[in-house]
Amino acid sequence: MKAAARFSADWLALREPFDAAARERSAALVRRLQARRPEDGPWRVIDLGCGTGANLRWLAPRLGGPQQWLVVDRDASLLRRWSAQPGFTRRPDGGLRRDTPGGPVEVRRQRADLAIDTDLDALPWRAAHLITASALLDLAGAAWLQRLAALAATSRAALLFALNVDGRHRWTPADAGDARVAHLFAAHQRRDKGLGPALGPQAAFVFAQHLRERGWRVSLARSDWWIGPGSSPADSGPMQRAMVDGMARAAIEQAPAGAATVTAWQHRRLDAAAHGALRVGHVDLLALPPR
Repeated sequence: MKAAARFSADWLALREPFDAAARERSAALVRRLQARRPEDGPWRVIDLGCGTGANLRWLAPRLGGPQQWLVVDRDASLLRRWSAQPGFTRRPDGGLRRDTPGGPVEVRRQRADLAIDTDLDALPWRAAHLITASALLDLAGAAWLQRLAALAATSRAALLFALNVDGRHRWTPADAGDARVAHLFAAHQRRDKGLGPALGPQAAFVFAQHLRERGWRVSLARSDWWIGPGSSPADSGPMQRAMVDGMARAAIEQAPAGAATVTAWQHRRLDAAAHGALRVGHVDLLALPPR
């Protein structure tokens, strides 16, 4: 198994407002979750691959009520950043707490490598009401998704996995190099990111099928990024340039012999960033246990 993919705090911060805007498009899934609010006690939530906390920042206010989150990541430097989250106070045991009108939101951080079976198995699956993650499934391979589905089945918790890429990219205006770069980028997405050879754009749909075979009720909704005029945030230039550079870098890694062609595409796309736009397809998955 390859070394796990790592994501910088700067990249996570850059994408967060685009993630938040995209998730509003699939907010009906969260409204279905709200109907499952625990009658007694707080929500108990496990956040897999939590990064710096974007998933909690978006989801916790929409869940409402008192909540206890176990947030899990392999990158200790990202977990340390949670202490600086606005509104949180640090407790003597190292946990974090934020008081809200609906009740306290308590957070416990845990460093764990989701690629290691013992780390994954040791999570308190049966104690959770909700298992969630953002931008995780498309990094995973078939065997890992099978294992996740089996663990989820033992928990009988609701599942909400947001912002999984589905392979759709649409640039405006179009460029003759778009299709070639998209093809190479898609191939790069299927490399091993630490959880087995990644399924990339197919991952959410494969995971949904695994769950349905176990009797779970699965709903999918689009949560596309829109990067360009009229997007949120309004200044989409840095994000669009980051996407151009990231896709070009991946395409060149996938096919070094075509570097000159990809670099020429990159320069044209960077020149067009001030007036161009990009839609990136994502899909959110909600799964509820069998009745």
